Amino acid sequence: MLRPRLIPPDDIFPPNPWALEAVRYDERVARGLTGQAETMFALSNGYLGLRGVVEEGTPVREAGTYLNGFYEHRPISYGEHAYGFPTVGQSILNCPGGTALKLYVDDEPFVVPEAEVLSFRRSLDFRSGTLNRDVRWLTPAGKRLHLRTCRFVSLAHRHLAAIAYELTAEDAETEVVIASELRNEQPLATDTTDPRLAEGFVGRVLHPTGTWSEGLRAILSYRTQSSGLVLGCGMDHAVAADCALTTHAVCEDDLAAISFRGILAPGESIRIHKYLSYHYSDNASPEQIRSQTGWTLDRAIESGFAALLARQQEDVAAFWARADVTVDGAGPRTQQAIRWNLFQLMQASERAEGHGIAARGLTGRTYEGHYFWDTEIYVLPFLVYTKPLIARSLLKYRYDMLDKARARARELGHRGATFPWRTINGEEASAYYAAGTAQYHINADIVYALRKYVEVSGDEEFLRRYGAEILVETARLWCDLGFFSERLGGRFCINGVTGPDEYTALVNNNCFTNLMARENLRYAARTVRDLAREHPDSFAALVRRTALEPAETEAWERAAERMYLPYDERLQVHPQDDNFLDLERWDFDGTPEEHYPLLLHYHPLNLYRSQVIKQADTVMAMFLLSDQFTPEAKRRNFEYYDPLTTHDSSLSVCIQSIVANEIGLREKAFHYFNFALAMDISDIGGNMVNGAHIAAIGGTWLALTYGFAGLRDTQGRITFNPCLPEAWSRLRFSLTVRGRTLQLDIGHRAVTYRLLAGEGLDIWHAAECLSLSAQDPLITRPIRTPSGEAHGSQS
Repeated sequence: MLRPRLIPPDDIFPPNPWALEAVRYDERVARGLTGQAETMFALSNGYLGLRGVVEEGTPVREAGTYLNGFYEHRPISYGEHAYGFPTVGQSILNCPGGTALKLYVDDEPFVVPEAEVLSFRRSLDFRSGTLNRDVRWLTPAGKRLHLRTCRFVSLAHRHLAAIAYELTAEDAETEVVIASELRNEQPLATDTTDPRLAEGFVGRVLHPTGTWSEGLRAILSYRTQSSGLVLGCGMDHAVAADCALTTHAVCEDDLAAISFRGILAPGESIRIHKYLSYHYSDNASPEQIRSQTGWTLDRAIESGFAALLARQQEDVAAFWARADVTVDGAGPRTQQAIRWNLFQLMQASERAEGHGIAARGLTGRTYEGHYFWDTEIYVLPFLVYTKPLIARSLLKYRYDMLDKARARARELGHRGATFPWRTINGEEASAYYAAGTAQYHINADIVYALRKYVEVSGDEEFLRRYGAEILVETARLWCDLGFFSERLGGRFCINGVTGPDEYTALVNNNCFTNLMARENLRYAARTVRDLAREHPDSFAALVRRTALEPAETEAWERAAERMYLPYDERLQVHPQDDNFLDLERWDFDGTPEEHYPLLLHYHPLNLYRSQVIKQADTVMAMFLLSDQFTPEAKRRNFEYYDPLTTHDSSLSVCIQSIVANEIGLREKAFHYFNFALAMDISDIGGNMVNGAHIAAIGGTWLALTYGFAGLRDTQGRITFNPCLPEAWSRLRFSLTVRGRTLQLDIGHRAVTYRLLAGEGLDIWHAAECLSLSAQDPLITRPIRTPSGEAHGSQS
């Protein structure tokens, strides 16, 4: 059920720990990997994303330029409508693309697949945050040319991307034309048979609202038809050439193009620095947006490519200083995959302020650019421990959605707030309610992430100003959604929900949901009581904003105390829900390999009436709420549910790896980790063409830190219980905890904890409290083997 599709050939994609690169051109391989390469080589800063399409614009599978949160409304069609179904969804839009620098040599277009390539290298450089290409080729007339490009999306200036383009005629006089374009394409067609993919639009989506051009600069502006967002996109150039150049400019509604024509003598070059700027707003005029776009271009021209690149390298170096994970003994391919994954997390989040993080980041349109629970559960822990300011921003964005979540709760007949399962603008965009709206656990997932952020970062002020209001409204939702069942002895039950496993929908008492709801209720009650006692002004403000009544906290505590958690005495496992154990086991032996993922080959009803799991559900609960299960319960539950899990979701194997590690199944944990690590780079799901799996990528970091390092952070207590895979010799990484920087260096026999920055920090090694300080910044402790034997020495 875990199905590798592509292992990049080492002679083309060598294992480089600091880059993902193709070092020679093989037309057969390249054409087969066009779409995958566009994802593999994509660049983003969390606000602006560019798929890795070559400057010539061909070959291409899906050229993509995306802005986080830039969307159009899309009507949702139903065969049969029912009350409360969302009628309007949101889809991320493909913006006018500006990476094109099309080359014509002696009036013939240069396209790599049609050229006689002498040397080739294309590299995504993790150290510099750039996409580089170096191509030498022989024209049909026997002329040798050399092209070098460098592209990046700025981390310092989130509205800016830049391209350096240098063409050299090596041995003969050559007439060349370079056409730089900014082009608005019509919406892309979509395979509507796959529900995960974005739907297309009929007709024009971006309506022109004016252009502006002068010299080598051109700016286009648009307004969306329904969402009313105003977009500005522009390009400008700095050009240096060893020969005379003539230029020609065109600026129309959907195309701005500037061409450079010249005759290069042997050894002469043309150097172009192209700058791209993108802005959008829901309240600015087209004139204002064009001005903002121009200001970004002004700054780029004034700074120059070299200075912008130097700043990019500094910013990327700062990321690696706080977020790198190094593994010794695993080989360069493993280290390469780890760093590619971490690089994607940086690209998806670094400048996402004011927005969420989409399921595929800004590398593709799959899931229509929607934000899911992916962010809070899979990505936010990485940010909490590496750059908490971004984690705060993402949680603040959820807070900014709160009024719409309240409105959605009212629409569904609930009190409190119901956060959307899929959204961009805060409104529910999931058409299939059974696997969407019914996933009420999104409320508790957001609260879980909020609590982790507050306890690990120490940002109590955020809890008082924003978090407490989320807690009140989500606790109200659970109290309203559930009820005290007389049949079950007054236990609090929550019916008609869907847990993380989307192959089991609309169930009663989903174990994961009930456990997470209980935590939500408890945390809300405790926080309200703490505010009333310790911060009366903040409490008074909370009461004004929410009309909180004194009896509510008691109701939350009672619901949490009486929460029903299904348990089967005969099997001694926690049923995934009330009826899961009564279902017929799925016929795995009779399921053809090509029928995975099951959701594309079987009606949902066939899945719903069977014991078959798309992704970790009860196992996920055992990870998130580890302290609420005994070691024996964890093993029994894992051994029951693991064989039933198809891992048809990319979110699954990383969680299975963590729990397998915790219960001592080291080989299985390592096996699952390797699949999680290679999810994209080896295209295990066969859909990397549609973008990177950002949550699964976050899951690899979870598997490294919570899995092999044994990190647990219940109630802010930072505990480690590491156990290194036999194949590795060393694991090193750093974490930020309440403003302190902690480094772990894990071997087979011992682990060293080092306080790199900040004042004193208390952590736990297994059950032992360790106090690190500026005076005593380093402590080494032995690692116990699965049998309990201790190795190493103390210092």
